Amino acid sequence: MSKKLTSRTEDYSKWYNELVVKADLAENSAVRGCMVIKPYGYAIWEKMQAELDRMFKETGHQNAYFPLFVPKSLFEAEEKNAEGFAKECAIVTHYRLQADPDKPGKLRVDPEAKLEEELIVRPTSEAIIWNTYRNWIQSYRDLPILINQWANVVRWEMRTRLFLRTAEFLWQEGHTAHETKAEAMAEAKLMNNVYATFAENFMAMPVIQGVKTESERFAGAEETFCIEALMQDGKALQAGTSHFLGQNFAKAFDVKFANKEGKQDYVWATSWGVSTRLMGALIMTHSDDFGLVLPPSLAPNQVVIVPIYKNEEDFEAISEIANKIASELKVKGISVKYDSRDTQRPGAKFAQHELQGVPLRIAIGPKDLENGTVEIARRDILTKEIVSLDNLTATVENLLIEMQKGLFDKALTFRDDHITEVNSFEEFKSVIENKGGFISAHWDGTKETEDKIKELTKATIRCIPLEINQEEGVCVFTGKPSKHRVLFAKAY
Repeated sequence: MSKKLTSRTEDYSKWYNELVVKADLAENSAVRGCMVIKPYGYAIWEKMQAELDRMFKETGHQNAYFPLFVPKSLFEAEEKNAEGFAKECAIVTHYRLQADPDKPGKLRVDPEAKLEEELIVRPTSEAIIWNTYRNWIQSYRDLPILINQWANVVRWEMRTRLFLRTAEFLWQEGHTAHETKAEAMAEAKLMNNVYATFAENFMAMPVIQGVKTESERFAGAEETFCIEALMQDGKALQAGTSHFLGQNFAKAFDVKFANKEGKQDYVWATSWGVSTRLMGALIMTHSDDFGLVLPPSLAPNQVVIVPIYKNEEDFEAISEIANKIASELKVKGISVKYDSRDTQRPGAKFAQHELQGVPLRIAIGPKDLENGTVEIARRDILTKEIVSLDNLTATVENLLIEMQKGLFDKALTFRDDHITEVNSFEEFKSVIENKGGFISAHWDGTKETEDKIKELTKATIRCIPLEINQEEGVCVFTGKPSKHRVLFAKAY
């Protein structure tokens, strides 16, 4: 075992970038600010997607698909939303290229092919979806509409990092329409809870559920619920958001319905989403200086079997046992890869699977065949043990459960150890600079104070936790009255 990465303590950002590339998760593309998600990285995303999709459908949602392009007039209809995303928009103005008469072999935009109306490449889909819902909704009998779409979006970011912030990224976005305010609010809270359950049960990543302050709220929303996680460098990461949109989009797009009293009313709305940013969260929550560490629930291969042999006879005998083990584990729903490549030595295979975070590695050599045993290596705590073939399936099942829980418990301990209560601004600055993590502090509720603290410390209010004690106090910055603490942190 040898370190191939810059250590996290030496340069966390460099460690992250090296890990993403060397573990074959993603790479930068020829398009500035965009990424290529490689097969191994995409396999992890597919597992995330499958679990989330199952959870969405269990809560009554259906998948649909809406256009990538949004007419500029529709995009402008909800003013706050348009203003919030205006600086990140990519815009299509023409639809044809032609040969450039001044530069042989080159193309230019055909000036005669200008669009009658410019098209926005979706940064989010509220506008096109609510314009569509206007045609779907006439009566309370048409409600609720519970739609999700898996899609790509474009937000023209200037400073990008693989998975965490790219100009184009993959995500899901739910868009629901409801008869009453109470139903829409319950939906927004429900989906935030779905995200929290997924993060903790599958990603083994503890999160804090809360609401955003007005300045951090989604553009066009009346309330934004969120899940906030803490990375190993002490920075917070917003892992998912769910928005109560009120009737803002219904009014902007004139989406009315006849209620049970026969009167016209505007529909109530929500939207909610998570993205490939979760890949960055997964990497930074668990991985170490040797590479990726994956929770078993999301590992493309939960077990890899590596043969160790000197000749073809050994290989054939080992392969027979290895294939039998793989079959028995697959029956139990465990994903297994038998790495029988003859182009790599065992040591190189061990290094690759360690770098890529495979939870369990089983090695089988000629002596193991004689003894009826195998060697199991755990990726999470980097230990090895000899296990009898007779007990192997049960041992693997138990270890995977133990590893999933262990990763969550380790991350939870780290998170809880990095929530610090402070009661003065001097304490606040000291913790931000020297310890990091979440700071629990009183705030006077004003945007001015929020902005000033951000200017002085680069820390933002990550959320007002849903589970919070109403505790009278004074603002850590202004000394003005405060009803409860909020969580500050530096963030991605």
